[in-house]
Amino acid sequence: MDQGRQVFSVDLLERYASKNRGMITCMAAGNDVIVLGTSKGWIIRHDFGVGSSYDIDLSIGRTGEQSIHKVFVDPGGSHCIATVTGVGGAETFYNHAKWPKPRVLSRLKGLLVNSVAWNRQQITEVSTKEIILGTQDGQLFEMAVDEKDKREKYIKFLFELEELPEAFMALQMETANISSGMRYYVMAVTPTRLYSFTGIGTLESVFASYKERAVHFMELPGEIPNSELHFFIKQRRAVHFAWLSGTGIYHGGLNFGAQHSYPNGDENFVESKALLDYSKLSDGNEIVKPSSMALSEYHFLLLIGNKVKVVNRISEQIIEELQFDITADSASRGIIGLCSDASAGLFYAYDQNSIFQVSVIDEGRDMWKVYLDLKVFAAALANCRDPLQRDQVYLVQAEAAFADKEYLRAASFYAKINYVISFEEVTLKFISINEPEALRTFLLRKLDTLSKDDKCQITMISTWATELYLDKINRLLLEDDTAIENRNSEYHSVIQEFRAFMSDCKDVLDEATTMKLLESYGRVEELVYFANLKEQYEIVIHHYIQQGEAKKALEVLQKSSVSDELQYKFAPELIMLDAYETVEAWMANKNLNPRRLITAMMRYSSEPHAKNETHEVIKYLEFCVHSLHNEDTGIHNLLLSLYAKQEDDSALLRFLQCKFGKGRENGPEFFYDPKYALRLCLKEKRTRACVHIYSMMSMHEEAVALALQIDVELAMAEADKVEDDEDLRKKLWLMVAKHVVKQEKGAKRENIRKAIAFLKETDGLLKIEDILPFFPDFALIDDFKEAICSSLEDYNKQIEQLKEEMNDATRGADNIRNDISALTQRYAVIDREEECGVCKRKILTMTGDFRMAQGYTSSGPLAPFYVFPCGHSFHAQCLITHVTSCAHEEQAEHILDLQKQLTLLGSETRRDINGNRSDEPITSTTTADKLRSELDDAIASECPFCGELMINEITLPFIKPEETQHSASWDLRPQTNLANQRTLSLPV
Repeated sequence: MDQGRQVFSVDLLERYASKNRGMITCMAAGNDVIVLGTSKGWIIRHDFGVGSSYDIDLSIGRTGEQSIHKVFVDPGGSHCIATVTGVGGAETFYNHAKWPKPRVLSRLKGLLVNSVAWNRQQITEVSTKEIILGTQDGQLFEMAVDEKDKREKYIKFLFELEELPEAFMALQMETANISSGMRYYVMAVTPTRLYSFTGIGTLESVFASYKERAVHFMELPGEIPNSELHFFIKQRRAVHFAWLSGTGIYHGGLNFGAQHSYPNGDENFVESKALLDYSKLSDGNEIVKPSSMALSEYHFLLLIGNKVKVVNRISEQIIEELQFDITADSASRGIIGLCSDASAGLFYAYDQNSIFQVSVIDEGRDMWKVYLDLKVFAAALANCRDPLQRDQVYLVQAEAAFADKEYLRAASFYAKINYVISFEEVTLKFISINEPEALRTFLLRKLDTLSKDDKCQITMISTWATELYLDKINRLLLEDDTAIENRNSEYHSVIQEFRAFMSDCKDVLDEATTMKLLESYGRVEELVYFANLKEQYEIVIHHYIQQGEAKKALEVLQKSSVSDELQYKFAPELIMLDAYETVEAWMANKNLNPRRLITAMMRYSSEPHAKNETHEVIKYLEFCVHSLHNEDTGIHNLLLSLYAKQEDDSALLRFLQCKFGKGRENGPEFFYDPKYALRLCLKEKRTRACVHIYSMMSMHEEAVALALQIDVELAMAEADKVEDDEDLRKKLWLMVAKHVVKQEKGAKRENIRKAIAFLKETDGLLKIEDILPFFPDFALIDDFKEAICSSLEDYNKQIEQLKEEMNDATRGADNIRNDISALTQRYAVIDREEECGVCKRKILTMTGDFRMAQGYTSSGPLAPFYVFPCGHSFHAQCLITHVTSCAHEEQAEHILDLQKQLTLLGSETRRDINGNRSDEPITSTTTADKLRSELDDAIASECPFCGELMINEITLPFIKPEETQHSASWDLRPQTNLANQRTLSLPV
């Protein structure tokens, strides 16, 4: 124990606390409230929480001298019970903090109450709930008081000692709520025994059950001035107890709710029991027994004489002695007793006049040393306050294990130490005794204690541990040749442990150093495993390929974290090793660029393959072309070349005929190089394919010529493909005809018949005269008689058809001439009241102020006018004015220009007075007529009220620019001179 700092200290709290009400005889405390009992029958209450104090005389109404025997205060400081003794016997009072005077408990009259057990879990400020009172006669009573009732609710008899009637000197009670109800735990002490009671239900039922069963007790005979029982309360729950008995201090832990039971059914809630013999408290041979006791978390405060000896409950050693400043008038009796305030965590001592406060200052600060000295390491660690204290505990454990040659256990403890011993010192310990296993264990455990910031140290230790693992593996192989075959051997367990270590430390191990270590020890599999952890997939794949395990290599390549570059790099080796699995893996990965796999595919294709063997490259290329819609020219060319090398050209022809780009705008229909395809097919003598390529390249003559070498039908089909060039189509059919005529063998008459039949297949494109030059000069005309006659008949039909077409044209020309002649005689009937659509004046009336339209010839007194088929009529000048005002600027200028030219040429183009034109031919139309015709077309091509001109007027504004003055006159403006206005009242 650190002697430089005291755990307990004594301070004088109140010098004359009895207020001249007699000498202090007893004292109790709770929640900063102290209640004193005096020799004159007074109780004095000091409330240090609020700074108040008052006293009550309990001797009123009693004769003779009265003295307070015992006072009891609940943990909350609200409820107080006091026992008064005197000539008239004993009497018990209850007083509440809010009551002006106490209440006599008449049911207890004549009974000397020595002890009270409060229900700490249930008690409140206004109600005591159930409490237990112990008497001098060995009886137990239950009582409850509510502050509002101003009296006790009930007092029940519970129990009485019959075997050994002794006074109950102290009582303690705890409760616990469980599923089956409320369980009570009661401990009571007499001068020689410690009784324990427990049960479920009510206090009355619990104690009633002991009529049928024995009471459990601990007997410690011996004389003691005052037998006391104390609970230490932590977080409102008792955790351990102490009994001041005649033999010693009997103490232990409390575990309410423990499952251990006595044979008689009582629950055993006392654990770790021990007895502190009084001989350990004496300096000499004479044993001095304490007169009073208090209990703290780790210590006993024992009142011996006028001193308080503080004894550590765990080590049973005296750590301090407390002295009190006693006045001369109190020296005769000295310190009377001790009491504790569990709620405030304080202890008090008192003599006949004064109160002393015993304060506790961090009493658990050195408990780790106490437990360490006792080798109770778990408790020592639990009480450590800082890492340095924990290191000292671990060091003691480690050195003890090292001394016992438990090196692995010692290594684990050494690894937890951070300050009191160096890393180097520990490692040298294990190296000096040649314990690599312990050293490895130390390193591994040390790694667990280091923080992430210690990167260098972590890397160094991890690398060292790696080398120790490798050394261990090699030593196991040397010691046992069958270790590799035996799956249950230590060798395999170490391998698994090593791999787990590498997996955990992959981020801290230096990659290059670790790989060199693994390589130097020849651990190829572990090297591959580590490379896989570090995502060095190139090493892993290379290893599997060397081992011929293509499937494992492909499994690595299929990981999402593996770069596609490795796919391309190892593709040549993998496809040669296992083409099927490789191609399946390629097809599963749609992100691959097939163009970069061409080298691998060409290498595989260069090798010979059986006829019935599935060509894996062709399968992959077909997948790219048909499923992935690959448009790469190289891919299509490679697939075409592989098709060309097959004996059966059906696949090649299907490929050439498939239009992969069909339907795409501005895109090709195929993606292979046709020139390359033609050279390849010519080289491989794939004639039908060549014909198709020639045709596709619009080289129809070459296609037909090549097709004639193998199949006339194919040549005819190729010739028939040309549709937009009649001359070329005829030329191609002539090539086929020439070939047919030249190649036919047999009787001449039969050859001629076949030639004539061929002509029918051309659908009239070729005539007999086209193929006659292909026959020999000595061929008889009789053989062609039918064909020639048929040809002549066709020509005759064509001549007749031409004649009919000419006659139709002549009749059409005559009809046109008649229509033109009829147009000159067209007229319209106008009503004499007909008005002009613009000026609203009558069309057939001429007034004096109406001017003649310029460029027109008047018909007597009438002005020129236009009549439309819809019925609208307009003066010529009105129509010109209206059209020019509604037409756009260029058209209006054009109309005015035509009118101006007509005015200048008016003298040359005037009509006769009746409006009839001269009988000049159409071809001699004058310039004036042309201008008038243009003007008519410009202004009178359609009625301005029914045609497009009226529709376009929708876009014009309602008010034209020249009409702004008229529209302004309609504006409503406020009157400025209201004063001059007159107001007229209208009768209602």
